[in-house]
Amino acid sequence: MANFQDDPLFPRIERAVAAILTKGKVVAPVDVLVAISLLAPEKLEDWRRGRMPYLEKVINCNLTRLSRLLRILRFHAHALNLVPSVTVYRRWGKGPKQRLRFTKTGSPSLEEAYARHFVWPGKGPFHPPVPRELAE
Repeated sequence: MANFQDDPLFPRIERAVAAILTKGKVVAPVDVLVAISLLAPEKLEDWRRGRMPYLEKVINCNLTRLSRLLRILRFHAHALNLVPSVTVYRRWGKGPKQRLRFTKTGSPSLEEAYARHFVWPGKGPFHPPVPRELAE
């Protein structure tokens, strides 16, 4: 993707990331999926409690679009100077704290893409850059 900002998904991802960063310093792919209405919060909680075998099963888009979304998110986070940090997702609730799966296949690279959070390294709150339209 030579220019990820030209992708039709980019504006939705950009708005979601900006909204998440107004509340905290960490952007997680699952939070972006919830923010752009591709993942229902109830389905996310079901997965976190171990009621779903893998997260992709309850995301409302095809795997090609989902992969593109994760790639755009990574590029956008890099452009915002957010620091990537891989996080381990474990089952919530009582019982053994099993590692949760994001994909049906369990592909290590895809699992890592879902588990990669992006952290604002600054000491103060995140200050969003000037929107593209205003910068031109």
